[in-house]
Amino acid sequence: MSSSTSTSSSPSASRSAYYRQLGPGLFLSTEHAQGAWSEHEQHMAPVSGLLVDALETCSPRADLLMSRVAFDIFGMIPAGEVTVAARVVRPGRTIELLEAEMTAGSRTLVRATAWRLATSDTSAFAGNDLDAIPGPEDARPLDLTGTWRGGFIRSVEARVVGQAVPGSSTVWLRTRFDLVEDRPTSPIARIFSLIDTANGVATRAHPDDLLFSNTDLTVHLFRRPTGSWLGLRTEVSFGPDGLGLTAAVLYDVIGPLGRSAQTLTLRAAR
Repeated sequence: MSSSTSTSSSPSASRSAYYRQLGPGLFLSTEHAQGAWSEHEQHMAPVSGLLVDALETCSPRADLLMSRVAFDIFGMIPAGEVTVAARVVRPGRTIELLEAEMTAGSRTLVRATAWRLATSDTSAFAGNDLDAIPGPEDARPLDLTGTWRGGFIRSVEARVVGQAVPGSSTVWLRTRFDLVEDRPTSPIARIFSLIDTANGVATRAHPDDLLFSNTDLTVHLFRRPTGSWLGLRTEVSFGPDGLGLTAAVLYDVIGPLGRSAQTLTLRAAR
């Protein structure tokens, strides 16, 4: 993994991206990556996109496809300079395990592990029993800034399908921003830069009353994503002992493409 680096506490101004690349593996978050819980932290959605970008470009192979990515969040992700590095943990001819980390100074912020699996033509057997949802053209505009603060939320275009209720909603999301300034964003990195938003689109409680941040994010895909829109059919569950779960079926404009899950820690807001 790359060595640690000094950090800056101030995000950068940018018209077009969530990050500026300062050097090999070194990035500066912009105001568009600003978190929803605090103006001094980064939102996990662009963070996970940046880590997936590192995984995707680590010893790339056209014959393998990323199928599952698990992110563990070690704590608050401060705005400013961060280092990202990826490596192959378990090389293989048909299956590989990769790992990526985001660090600030000597502290690990987020660790991601990913399975890459061999591709083959299984179109004759393809299918699933997941419900279809109306496309973004049939959804209504949704203003997430009425509930959430921060530059990332302001960067996202959201549309809601049907009537959302506390703990359950179907939404479409997209962003006009690239992940890294002056660099194109791949379809899989673009989708991953939105998935963590699932925890904010079907809230059971207002964030001013209850903190329900996630300690992880796990994503399973069963096909390649396409396009710029991400659909989320999200269900949120709160338990009686301070634990919660946000689970979502993931869509692009073609149809279902996978699932995500987020472990929640619940605490009364001060």
